Amino acid sequence: MQIYIGNKNYSSWSMRPWVLLRQFGIPFDEVMVRFDSFDAGSVFKTTLARVTPTGTVPVLVDDGGLAVWDTLAIAEYLAERHPERALWPRDARQRARARSVCAEMHAGFRALRSACPMNIEASLPEVGAQVLAEQPAVQADLDRLVALWSEALADSGGPFLFGTFTIADAYFAPVVSRLRTYALPVPPVVADWMAQVWAAPGVAAWVAEALAERDFLDFEEPYRTAR
Repeated sequence: MQIYIGNKNYSSWSMRPWVLLRQFGIPFDEVMVRFDSFDAGSVFKTTLARVTPTGTVPVLVDDGGLAVWDTLAIAEYLAERHPERALWPRDARQRARARSVCAEMHAGFRALRSACPMNIEASLPEVGAQVLAEQPAVQADLDRLVALWSEALADSGGPFLFGTFTIADAYFAPVVSRLRTYALPVPPVVADWMAQVWAAPGVAAWVAEALAERDFLDFEEPYRTAR
């Protein structure tokens, strides 16, 4: 099984299924397709065109050659292939709730995602403060995230959103990265969960490899001119 991903420092969507595979010990081969540009003739686009009609990462290709694109589709595919690993919560009600929060992440929080792109290597607290002061939609996204996470943690008792690490925690790992990079304020219960996510083996492995990339892509850097 192969997983096609982009740069670990920048590619939030790639992070989700890679972390899931690594965290649950599911064997896979990584195919790194580094961002050069997103033009139709770029190496990135022409490489991905051979495996997916969308030309985006991530893409999972199973041992039979089936390509599965979109992070949520990949997560569901892995959960079906490995029911013994409990990638979703085992309780049906909790499982439905976990799917709901993942779907909300998948479709929402556009203001936060646009204003605060993932950049694991960077530290931009001044940018974070300015964004919150100037863009009410980003503050609204942050408030909703804090409410969503706090409610799940209060119900499960932690340390992860649904007790043990699940797809939901992997799905929000790139958001944890954003909140760290831009130093966006959260209450202690959320900060504790963020620390647990950051220390989880799958997430820690991704972060270490992101920091080792040392790529600087100006088209992914709205706030810096150099590392």
